[in-house]
Amino acid sequence: MVLTLPKFCSALLSPLSLVVLLAGMGSPAAQALELSEPEGQLQALRKIFCSTTDGQPVTYWWEGKTYSRIPGEPDRLLFLVEGMNIRQCGPLADGNDDQDFRMVSREILLYKDPATGEVLRQWENPWTGKTVEVFHVANDPVNFSYRLKDNDGNPIARDLTVLGNQWWMNVTVPLFYPNPLGGKFQRYVGGTYHATEMFNFFGDVEELSNPQQTSAPASVGWARLSNWLPWMEMGDRVGLLYFHTAGRKLASFDDLSAVMRTEITTNFPEYVEPPPLSDQRPNETSWSSFRRLLEGSSGQ
Repeated sequence: MVLTLPKFCSALLSPLSLVVLLAGMGSPAAQALELSEPEGQLQALRKIFCSTTDGQPVTYWWEGKTYSRIPGEPDRLLFLVEGMNIRQCGPLADGNDDQDFRMVSREILLYKDPATGEVLRQWENPWTGKTVEVFHVANDPVNFSYRLKDNDGNPIARDLTVLGNQWWMNVTVPLFYPNPLGGKFQRYVGGTYHATEMFNFFGDVEELSNPQQTSAPASVGWARLSNWLPWMEMGDRVGLLYFHTAGRKLASFDDLSAVMRTEITTNFPEYVEPPPLSDQRPNETSWSSFRRLLEGSSGQ
């Protein structure tokens, strides 16, 4: 997810991945947030994605399905998916306003058997007949910075809609850039990563605008259109994948599913907490991490 909105994220994200295009800081103690103004929106959005308390871990979780689309044949349900993102927020070191902040996070997306719900280790490709190893998403880090004003000094208006007692936010992120798995001749032979991440966040206005609450409950939807996953070994075959998921901010890390907790304990133990607020590493995507795996296995 992810939600990484922009990444539930990134080339998989999160669900939440890229999910994260908004943010805010703490609010005055005596006043409700003004959700129609950039300052209030930024403060509210930090409450949505993290907490106004610096360094407080927050966990998002989502689940859904992944389908294939190839011209001339029916769409196929390939995988069930389940994702999580653990993050924290803190001051932005080079921020110009008190509200400016950064979010640091890690995220996982698991591919599961659509019949049994079990986490896949191997997958038989129905088009090639080849059995391949499944490479689950484990992006570390997925970090973003958020500011009150743009480079020209103008306050940034966030796309936050309020109607009655509900708020919601829709974010669409088109992605088009050189594929991390491609070589230096991508300009001539192709090899561009092409995807679209789509996020929806929604919740209760009173909980969001309440200045006494440091973190607001939120539900999230994440959809994604993308190229074939690299570990599927589909090469240049025509077609794409689409993901459709939904989830929410959890009360605590312990509210993750038993399946996800087991995977983290067994294979991703560092995902019990977010990266440190001082983390300056470049962001990870499923494509860049798969490249590192390939380079490592080939001895490069």
